[in-house]
Amino acid sequence: MVLSDEGLPAWLAPVVRVVETVEPMQLSRFLPPEDGAGRQSAVLILFGEGERGPELLLMERASSLRSHAGQPSFPGGALDPEDGDPQADGPLRAALREAEEETGLDPGGVQLFGVLPKLYIPVSGFVVTPVLGWWREPSPVDVVDPNETARVFTVPVADLTDPDNRATTVHPSGHRGPAFLVESALVWGFTAGIIDRLLHYSGWEQPWDRSKQVPLDWRS
Repeated sequence: MVLSDEGLPAWLAPVVRVVETVEPMQLSRFLPPEDGAGRQSAVLILFGEGERGPELLLMERASSLRSHAGQPSFPGGALDPEDGDPQADGPLRAALREAEEETGLDPGGVQLFGVLPKLYIPVSGFVVTPVLGWWREPSPVDVVDPNETARVFTVPVADLTDPDNRATTVHPSGHRGPAFLVESALVWGFTAGIIDRLLHYSGWEQPWDRSKQVPLDWRS
């Protein structure tokens, strides 16, 4: 598995700089446990170019799942033994494999160009490696297994940066986090946090009303 930023479109240059410079605490306050606990996993943050310009590939998890049911997310999941070393290229293989299994994506059309620091999702115990890719040769994507995925969709970056589509989620526990109301979906939690930080550090973020709130319930 090779990471390369050669031949990327010019508009991805700010994202490449984020990959090269960002520190773990700049992305999240939830970092992997120092004792090595947690299940190793990876997600694919795939940038493509659609009719309205740059876009991201997302999916919505099936409502029947035990973990993160109904939530929009990046394609991804836990590393399998055949993916290889979690500290080497295992996360790269896992991100592409999971994306193919969940969305039908052709990995051969994806150029991986960066990896963000490992982060932690306390509610599920996953240690997540965000893997960034450029959809150099787009392929058809759709739901592969309805028991795992409700839908697969792309979101224009222009919609993610639109202040009208931004809000703050408020969980009954008191936790607050960024959210995006796009494509008839509420993108929140881990996925929204990564998108929020990428927009911020790439310089794409526009001022938005952080007092605009969306309540979540205990099942979230």
